[in-house]
Amino acid sequence: MTRATGPSALGELLRSAGLARAFTLTAFGAAFSGFAIEQLMGRVTFITIIVGLCVIAAGLLFARRDVLSPLQIAPTTVLLFAGWALVSIFWSSDKPKSVSGWLALAAFALIAIAIAHVRDTLQTARALGDVMRWLLAISLGVEIFFGILIDMPLPLLGVQGLIAELGPVQGIFGTRNALGFVAVVALITFLVEWRTSSIRPGLAVFSVLLAGSLAVLSDSPSIIIIALIVGLATLTLMVVRHTAAASRPVLQASIAGIVVVGLGLAYVIRVPIIAFLGAGSDFSTRADLWNMILDFVARYPVQGWGWYGAWAPTEFPFLSINFLLGERHASALNAYFDVLLQVGWFGLLAFLLFCGTALVRAWLEASERRSVVYTWTPLVLIALLVYSMFESFTITGSGWMLLVLCAARAGQSRSWRDRMRDPLPVAPELPRGAQGGR
Repeated sequence: MTRATGPSALGELLRSAGLARAFTLTAFGAAFSGFAIEQLMGRVTFITIIVGLCVIAAGLLFARRDVLSPLQIAPTTVLLFAGWALVSIFWSSDKPKSVSGWLALAAFALIAIAIAHVRDTLQTARALGDVMRWLLAISLGVEIFFGILIDMPLPLLGVQGLIAELGPVQGIFGTRNALGFVAVVALITFLVEWRTSSIRPGLAVFSVLLAGSLAVLSDSPSIIIIALIVGLATLTLMVVRHTAAASRPVLQASIAGIVVVGLGLAYVIRVPIIAFLGAGSDFSTRADLWNMILDFVARYPVQGWGWYGAWAPTEFPFLSINFLLGERHASALNAYFDVLLQVGWFGLLAFLLFCGTALVRAWLEASERRSVVYTWTPLVLIALLVYSMFESFTITGSGWMLLVLCAARAGQSRSWRDRMRDPLPVAPELPRGAQGGR
């Protein structure tokens, strides 16, 4: 037996399951450790890692070109939003920085799409679970070391060293909100691993306790809302999955109506909710910022000010917004307001179409499939979309990568392009008496 050499050996490597797993673990690890990597080793190091992952991602997709058509690579809604963001560069005030922001958007999207094509849902959840266990354990270790053993903060990573006072803690993610959200996503992933018996029961219990403890210690008001909504979504999805197929359409429509009414009611009673969560001053800061953003949106309502992703603090309109507010915001503290400011109402509609389509596809898929692993995608999407109301996490870095990954995963089994490309097969005639089997 001869060993493959040259291009054939490279092709085999790019198509191997081992490389696909290593790539997925590395991509998740790099994306969610982005803040720590930049703070400890510099932005150039982080960019180099992401560029390297993009090269590998392109190689993985190219090696599978025989089984992937151009229509299958990425969801149309992702391409629509990314395309509009690219066009917006032409009217941005600083085109080089706008180009950099768009390249970051495209890079993380490419990595996410590659993961979606080389790993299935369970493999993706397992890889994310493995990464989250390490990152959360490291975060807890850092907090214990600086908050208890030497009792001093670590400004380089934003660690305040308050774990002895039961928080808030930040871990290696920079802010308590970021740690809290990562813990919620990890908790969803760990529970899916547990229910699918993908890991040992002891490890599953440890993982759930680790994520739950850090979510509580983060002391983030937004995480309470996210956890509550994800919990309600989980219970609702359980009911739908145990409902007879014939009754599901009516139930799904009823759920959609309840969600719309619930969102309206939550907006009407938002003041008491904010007071109950003890987030009055935090929300006041956000409200002032959002009102100022709307004033700037009014000048360019359709096309926006140009795509940047994370704010460029020395560029207009971000410089003016912070100057008028006397603040130093690095984002709109809301992904939807950020999209509206940067790419206008057209861009926001494209973003909402992208998110809404992904959520509907993932929800329907989870409703009909028997395996609990299919609940991972809609629950993570719900967490991302709710968190987008408090932070601009989902339009940059790991948040954007996870959002595109979930959208690509949801579109793989419920895409109109697959139905157009593959006509329905004609079922072979079964022997008499076998029609009742499945």
